[in-house]
Amino acid sequence: MPIPDLPQPAHPALDSMLSRKFGKEVANYFAGSPLNRFGFLRGDSGFLSSALRHPSTLILPLRDLSPLIKDKTALEFVKYRDVEPIIGDAYQQPEDEMVGQYNSTKHIPQMIFLGLDESVKDAFKYEHKGSSINGAPYFALDVTPRDSVKDACEDLLKNLEQKGLSFAPGRAMDLVAGHAAIYAEARQLLDWNLRNPFCAQCGHPTLSINGGFKRVCPPTDLADLPSSAQVTTSQSADPNITARPPCATRKGVSNISFPRTDPTIIVAIVNHANTHILLGRQKRWPQYWYSTLAGFCEPAESIEEATRREAWEEAGVHIGRVVIHSTQPWPYPANLMIGAIGQSVPGDGEEIDLGNDPELEDAKWFSFDEVKDALKTGTSALGEDAGPGYKEGSLRLPPSTAIANQLMTAVINGFLDPQPGRSSNI
Repeated sequence: MPIPDLPQPAHPALDSMLSRKFGKEVANYFAGSPLNRFGFLRGDSGFLSSALRHPSTLILPLRDLSPLIKDKTALEFVKYRDVEPIIGDAYQQPEDEMVGQYNSTKHIPQMIFLGLDESVKDAFKYEHKGSSINGAPYFALDVTPRDSVKDACEDLLKNLEQKGLSFAPGRAMDLVAGHAAIYAEARQLLDWNLRNPFCAQCGHPTLSINGGFKRVCPPTDLADLPSSAQVTTSQSADPNITARPPCATRKGVSNISFPRTDPTIIVAIVNHANTHILLGRQKRWPQYWYSTLAGFCEPAESIEEATRREAWEEAGVHIGRVVIHSTQPWPYPANLMIGAIGQSVPGDGEEIDLGNDPELEDAKWFSFDEVKDALKTGTSALGEDAGPGYKEGSLRLPPSTAIANQLMTAVINGFLDPQPGRSSNI
């Protein structure tokens, strides 16, 4: 399967002082979405309801977080009429009414408003504060059969299967760039909602609002709560509504739960002489397969500090200057890969020591020529064969859809290459 092209960065033809000084921007795989998210409209139930029902609207079904596809390269979408038995009129109530009428025993299929494709003309139109908003709306919907919508989801899955459609197995890394970005947003938001059904402070069920981008802990519940969880209160005159115990998440600026993103550094480390790159390998990787070093940022730590710490913990190498190269959304489950290039401290700072952190099985300094050749013939995803021209025993590297590949490519091309990515000088 050919490796998909990377997305185009924003304003690729624009000449500017920054692009002349630092080179063209790099847009990594899973970035470059064609959708305008219109985040300020997510709380507008009138907008969401009208957008969901519009003929131009496309809905991406996901089963167990896997997207609907016809082949590996492109997502497949359905229309509102296809999923109406599952979701009904999902946005018929304003958010405050949804919160006030919350029933924790009623299953609500999880849906995400992804944004509008403004390149589609004569599509959905919406007036907002004197401005006209136009485009084809995109939503994502969890169609995993469960609870009260189990039968409706199973009926939909049968119809999709009869049409020759399926759900992508594993990590969907063969999608064309724009579809990869749409899938990344859908997967990460669905996954976050499914992982956070309960309030972290009081332990009661939460409600997804704001087009799937927030969760709230309602103060009342139409469901019968255990006696220990009920509170006698005059909050509601309706005897059918049970008041929940007080919860800190309903006060001040902390009254909402937001999606989690975990910042993660990934670094191509160049030696002080600027002739070699430090690469490491984990035991589970294929033979000869190496990559750049990576790790999670810790609390109260800058990106530069995290980069230096991870390099020392994993490989015993000390890094001096750190420069940010580019970033990559990584929806497995919720990472932002912050790509850096760092240069080692000369002398003892370049000695490899794997005795601190057992994560790496091996780490080596590879010459620029070795890495350059591997970028041409030895790249592949994990579990796939290397490219044509690969010689057994030579270095193997991640594909261009991985930010690690882009970092190594940048180093080989002198970092300030005006055409980074697959069309580079390697």
